[in-house]
Amino acid sequence: MLSKVFIVFIALFLLFSCRNQSSATLNLSTKNDGETGILFPRESSQTQLVKQRTEKIKATLKLDPPILLTENLDEFQTKAQLSAIKDVRFLENIRDETSKESLFNEIFAVNPLRDGDFTNATASCKQSKCYRVEMYNFAKNLTTNAFVDTNSSQVLAVNKIPNTQPDIPKSLQDLALDIAINSPEVLQTLGYKPEQKDLLMSGTKTALNKTRCERSLHLCVAPTLVKGEKALWTIVDLTDLAVVGVRWTQVGKIERTVTERRIQDEYLTAKYCETKTSVEKNGWKLDYMLTNSDGLKVETVSFNGKPILNSAKLVDWHVSYSKNEGFGYSDAVGCPYFSHAAVIASEAPKVADLVKNGQSVGFAVEQNYTSEGYPNPCNYSYKQTYEFYNDGSFRPTVASLGRGCGNDGTYRPVTRISFAGEQNTLAEWSGNDWKNWTSEAWTMQKPDTIYTKEGFQFKLFDAVGQGFYVEPNRGQFGDNSRGDFAYLYATKNSLDRDEGESDLVTIGPCCNTDYKQGPEKFIEPSPENIENSPLVLWYVSQMKNDDTKGNEYCWAENYVENGVYKIKVSPCNSGAMFVPIK
Repeated sequence: MLSKVFIVFIALFLLFSCRNQSSATLNLSTKNDGETGILFPRESSQTQLVKQRTEKIKATLKLDPPILLTENLDEFQTKAQLSAIKDVRFLENIRDETSKESLFNEIFAVNPLRDGDFTNATASCKQSKCYRVEMYNFAKNLTTNAFVDTNSSQVLAVNKIPNTQPDIPKSLQDLALDIAINSPEVLQTLGYKPEQKDLLMSGTKTALNKTRCERSLHLCVAPTLVKGEKALWTIVDLTDLAVVGVRWTQVGKIERTVTERRIQDEYLTAKYCETKTSVEKNGWKLDYMLTNSDGLKVETVSFNGKPILNSAKLVDWHVSYSKNEGFGYSDAVGCPYFSHAAVIASEAPKVADLVKNGQSVGFAVEQNYTSEGYPNPCNYSYKQTYEFYNDGSFRPTVASLGRGCGNDGTYRPVTRISFAGEQNTLAEWSGNDWKNWTSEAWTMQKPDTIYTKEGFQFKLFDAVGQGFYVEPNRGQFGDNSRGDFAYLYATKNSLDRDEGESDLVTIGPCCNTDYKQGPEKFIEPSPENIENSPLVLWYVSQMKNDDTKGNEYCWAENYVENGVYKIKVSPCNSGAMFVPIK
């Protein structure tokens, strides 16, 4: 174990010896506790909170089952948690398969089930009181969810998502802040000890290559301090309870002090997070609602009476700030309450007409998400839109409105689209004809990708040939976008298991530059046949921000007009168009 840490240290030392902006070191004075299998910091470097956490872990590993329960729950949450930890499906991975030693597991949240979480297995919850119990396995980097009917004390369903992490509870956010402000790395870099209130993004998951955080193998967050035109990231490993590195990013100049945002969180939650809203317009009919962490979800979408989509939603925002070093954030967007979404809904969703050349061509359902300190550095603003056209076309779009936590960021939003029908097939244009995909797979849109003369790359059709052509964004939609360079994944919508229909945790790490953005978890290692099957398409665009004057993209900054500050937004829009097969 120590030799691996030593290798990491040497790699990081060589990397940062050439950098003047920051230093990053690893705490090598660590010991591997034989009882727990978790690497703890040396005794002299532990804060009181870290010591308490260490003792709590050791005590938990002696329990049966070895699960750290969440506290301060109401009667129904307590009942749901206790029901979950008695279910054999929920307990399948709590011990090592060979040695049977205890692995460290923790319940991160127990939240009420809402309409957006309902699947076939939890349909009875519409007439009952159900909760979702989220557990994280630190050893296996595994999220396990139990869906519990508290009226009957029955666990209705259990799903497991490997290599993912639930939203981080407040207790771990506070622990991360405590570790960060007391770390020698931060003190050495800043020359003083910062206050907790000055650090942002303590609950947003991150990764850092060449450490255990790489590819999110450990649970890591990045409390961030903005200082002048730079931001200092402190990468805190909550599995090892240590700082694994610090990084500087350039965020540019900011002149405006942003006051606390006043949003009607209770109104938004009650009206849009707990109930569905129906829309019937221009032949389209659909329901929409805000989810915990999958953005605005539309479902039961039909056009002129024909079912089109089971659902569509925005699962993740992956934001990477260094191609070589690989660090950044995995963001979630969603409701203000019952949620640990990094960027929450800042206003109510709205339905607006789509107008081109003075004519109404359809309508859109729009949702904005904004960090409280936007547009200050290390604050984010995203926009999600579903465009529905009078000819039966539709386009789910997402946009970053900046400013983010650096001027070299790449944004990769993950959109999930579940199509209606049980006998769908996906085909890709080869240059001469359409080639059917026979099994679950992925592909990437490249500069040399071949399209039909109309700009189509795929078509998705049913047994009688009806369906949609898929037109990826190449910058042709008149929204100043620069193309998506998107990954597209096709997976089977298996009715016997939940592969993302209910609210998802962030399924992918922030900083992978390859196809491993999260949807591949539902393909590998054994792709299923998808011909004449219920299908889900996952669309992951890739957008690089730019703060070059006159060429800004995925960026926001202040300017003065009539003596007051206003925000200039240079958004980056993305999303494919789905055009009906005539």
